[in-house]
Amino acid sequence: MNLEKIRKAKTNYIGKQIIYKEEMESTQETAKKLIKNDAKNGCLIITDNQTKGKGTKGTIWQTSKEKNITMTIIIKPNFKIEKLEGLTLKIAQAIKEAIQELYSYNLTIKVPNDLLLNGQKICGILTEASIIGDKVNYILVGIGFDVNEENFNVNLQSIATSLKREYGKEFEREEIIVKIIEKLENLLNV
Repeated sequence: MNLEKIRKAKTNYIGKQIIYKEEMESTQETAKKLIKNDAKNGCLIITDNQTKGKGTKGTIWQTSKEKNITMTIIIKPNFKIEKLEGLTLKIAQAIKEAIQELYSYNLTIKVPNDLLLNGQKICGILTEASIIGDKVNYILVGIGFDVNEENFNVNLQSIATSLKREYGKEFEREEIIVKIIEKLENLLNV
């Protein structure tokens, strides 16, 4: 993973602090630990090999080493709880726009938190928030995106895909990450 390319994103705070490890159990769980240690707003937690990634309702998300995007962004917003409504859907829309702008590929959103390509899941979003009173303390935005994955579990072969599986070429993960975090910073505007 080329972190310098990610650091060059045209953002003011998302991705300016990057916590990277070659392997992690879960970027989302790592983010929860970092929040307690004063992680900065926009801190990006990323790994090349997530071994215990989780999806909605506690499902396991598996990924091959150095093939996909597995990341969590810590957002410390200055807004009230009402602004959380529809946030995951807005994040999905931002990711959809990022892929459209980069490659002219049209992803579709499966409410509430998935993106599909040609009817198969390519990206999942896990949004978790901490609330104190009526204010949002922090938001964790977990994103799992199948970029260059070729080996899908037998149970997933008919329901999941990747950019490489659909288009037969390698894609640069860093380029996708940069476009996504630029779109998300514009969306979240905190």
